[in-house]
Amino acid sequence: MAGKKTPKNKTDKYAELKNAFEMIKDDKNAVSMAAYMRDQFAFYGIAAPKRKAVYKDFLKAEKSNGVIDWDLLDKCFEDEHREFQYLASDYLLFMKRFVTFEDMPKIRNYITNKSWWDTIDFLCKVIGDVGLRDDRIKELMLEWSEDDNFWVRRTAIEHQLGLKDKTDAELLEKIITNCFGSNEFFINKAIGWALREYSKTAPEWVRSFIKKHKEEMNSLSISEASKYI
Repeated sequence: MAGKKTPKNKTDKYAELKNAFEMIKDDKNAVSMAAYMRDQFAFYGIAAPKRKAVYKDFLKAEKSNGVIDWDLLDKCFEDEHREFQYLASDYLLFMKRFVTFEDMPKIRNYITNKSWWDTIDFLCKVIGDVGLRDDRIKELMLEWSEDDNFWVRRTAIEHQLGLKDKTDAELLEKIITNCFGSNEFFINKAIGWALREYSKTAPEWVRSFIKKHKEEMNSLSISEASKYI
């Protein structure tokens, strides 16, 4: 039909986003951003507000379509620049109501690909939202809490962050106790963080938890968990 626009394919989306990032890259800032992440990733050097402005309208359009473009997200995680992994994380958070339990293998792949706290701590929120809609997440998170990959375990610990009175305290306790005995900083920090956040909603529960498990808990976890109580 004359005048009808051809829909953009998945490659076009990625190419346009990449072009937009490269138009505003800051090589000097890229060096400092990479250094902050222990030089594990390459960066365009784009500060968060500018980065998010690049794809603000794009995310709105994707949400109106109501379909998650997993092929695009795969390309984002394949890209060497960390901004693309941030884009993928923001995309999933923005589209979280369209994420289902069946999508968990895809999320797990992102958790174990280019793993670091900066993406893990956002992806866990997506899982937490699914957990409010699908009880199967509980059993999966228990499985993840005993996974060989400590980033997967960290995700299980953190997946209820920010849920406040919707937190399943029994599940939180089981997941955390499954992770006791680790010398991994990112695990012990996550345990403390999860308890600290929940202490804002249930301080007595957290006090009781620390008292009950004090001998098993790492000192870092206790210090973090006790910050507000």
